[in-house]
Amino acid sequence: MQYIKITDAIREQIQSGQLAAGTKLPSERKLAEAFKTTRVTLREALSLLEADGLIFREDRRGWFISQRPLVINLSKPYEFSSVALSLGRKPTTEVLSSESMMANKESTEALSLPPFSDVFRFERVHSLDGRPVMYAEHVIRAERVPNLLQHALEGDLSELYQSEWQLNVTEAKYRVVSTTFDQDVALATRSTTGSPAIKITKVNVDESGVAQEVVFEYWRCSAIELEMEAAFTLR
Repeated sequence: MQYIKITDAIREQIQSGQLAAGTKLPSERKLAEAFKTTRVTLREALSLLEADGLIFREDRRGWFISQRPLVINLSKPYEFSSVALSLGRKPTTEVLSSESMMANKESTEALSLPPFSDVFRFERVHSLDGRPVMYAEHVIRAERVPNLLQHALEGDLSELYQSEWQLNVTEAKYRVVSTTFDQDVALATRSTTGSPAIKITKVNVDESGVAQEVVFEYWRCSAIELEMEAAFTLR
C-alpha cells in the first residue's frame, strides 16, 4: 500500500538522522506532491508515524519531528520538572486557572470524599524544551491546604505542600489509559482535537494513608515513555 511506503520512507529518514528532532516537515501539499499521492493517503501515513511517537502536529503550524521522550518511572511519586531536569531537559510550567469548588463525581471517587466536599482545582500546562507536552488538572482537599490559591503554583508542588502544610506524599496510585485530546486540552497543548494521548490518573497519598490529591494528566504520546520496577517472589 502506498501509505505504508510513505511511512517507511519518512521513518528511515528520521532514524538515520536526516530529519533531526524539532525539524518541521514540509506542508502536506508539498509532501503529497513529492510522494505523488493524495492528501488523504499522505494523512494516513502521517497518522501512523504520529501513533508511533515519531512525529507530532501543532494546530495551524504543521508536522514536526518528535524530541526524545521523557522517561517516567511509575514505581514512585514523580514531579514533572524534577524528572525533566534530571534528564538534562528544560521544563516550564504555566498555570491556566485555579478555583475553589465542590468536588465532582470523578474527584470524589478518587479521593473517597463525602458528598459536598470542598476542593481546590487548578490547571497547568507543562512544556519540555519549549514545546507543550502535558496538560494537568489538579484536585486537592481544601481543608488540608488552606489558602493554597494564594500561593504560586508554577513550581514543585510537593515542596510547596511540605513546606507550607507539612503534607508529605509517600505513595502514588496510577491508572494509565489511551485516549484523545478534547478541544480544551488540544488548545492548551497546541495540539489538534482528536489527537492520540495518554491519560495518567495519579492519586497522591500522605503518610497516614489518606488520598489528598488527584491529578489528571494528558500527555502527547510522543513525549512520554513509562517504566516500572516490580519485585516478585517465586514459589
